[in-house]
Amino acid sequence: MGQVSLRGIRKSYDSIEVIRGIDLDVREGEFLVFVGPSGCGKSTTLRMIAGLEDITSGDLLIDGQRANDLRPADRGAAMVFQSYALYPHMTVAENMGFALKMAGVSKAQRNEQVGRAAEILRITDLLGRYPKELSGGQRQRVAIGRAIVRKPKVFLFDEPLSNLDAALRVNMRIELSRLHKELRTTMVYVTHDQVEAMTMGDRIAVFNQGKIEQIGGPMDLYNRPANEFVAGFIGSPRINFIDQPQAGSSAAPHQALWRRLTTGQQPGVHRVGIRPEHVGVGSPADGVPATVELVEQLGDALMVHLRVEGIASLLIAKIASSEGVLAAGQTVGLTTTAVAKALAFDSQGLLITAP
Repeated sequence: MGQVSLRGIRKSYDSIEVIRGIDLDVREGEFLVFVGPSGCGKSTTLRMIAGLEDITSGDLLIDGQRANDLRPADRGAAMVFQSYALYPHMTVAENMGFALKMAGVSKAQRNEQVGRAAEILRITDLLGRYPKELSGGQRQRVAIGRAIVRKPKVFLFDEPLSNLDAALRVNMRIELSRLHKELRTTMVYVTHDQVEAMTMGDRIAVFNQGKIEQIGGPMDLYNRPANEFVAGFIGSPRINFIDQPQAGSSAAPHQALWRRLTTGQQPGVHRVGIRPEHVGVGSPADGVPATVELVEQLGDALMVHLRVEGIASLLIAKIASSEGVLAAGQTVGLTTTAVAKALAFDSQGLLITAP
């Protein structure tokens, strides 16, 4: 079990509404990621599921039972926070088994459950240590272990990796994905990092200003974003947006690029989006004239930031390092290597066409 349903969920603080009517079904056993910018309501929604925030209106169902008024301990959900919140005077084993002790579980049973969780998390050799003797990644494993021993229906993660360095975050992403496959328990994971969302989630719910813009698989959101917000938030490096040239504009490069990207598109296109990997850089005679502003070396790839006359923001092309040497100030020809991959949006910012 472990199905979670939100029906018309709203949350207000006095007269300020921060969650504006969320409908969502979390499938049993899935890894669902809430992603969005700071202040979009994703953590508040998670805390309402956990019972740490009251629900202003709407219904929360856990395995079909209305859970709005259930105590957090009675919901079958275990939460892992951004801060590890470990008791400094307790060993790892004592920290992991504390909730079981408070629930009256026998010492023998506690030891068995803690030992099993430690094996899953590969921290058996740390059970006798104290938190001050652990690294950040080890402390996070202990915090996760504390949740595992409760055998919850649903795991709730609130930005659990944000305090770790970049390399350790990658390792922990792998560990959490492995943990999900092993436990096969429903997990809801909050992050502002769309790379985490894309690499970990079975499905992703994109939050914005207290509502969900779109829910879907990682590549569904990447290839068919419902609107400009989703297109701009999902994907690294960011998507390139090109607005329709204004009437009477004399910027020939902007007009030429627009014509290339909108050839064969439906009427009513107001803005076009194209991913950096679908933009190429060649000689000035090969494409739309552009000036190189910055080149980022990424080893196997170059991130080329380009200025096109008539377009206010820089465009980004992601190309293979083997394609040549580029320098700031150089004039190049911008090509669209996959015009069919362009996304077209209407004046309301809604997707019109996608590959």
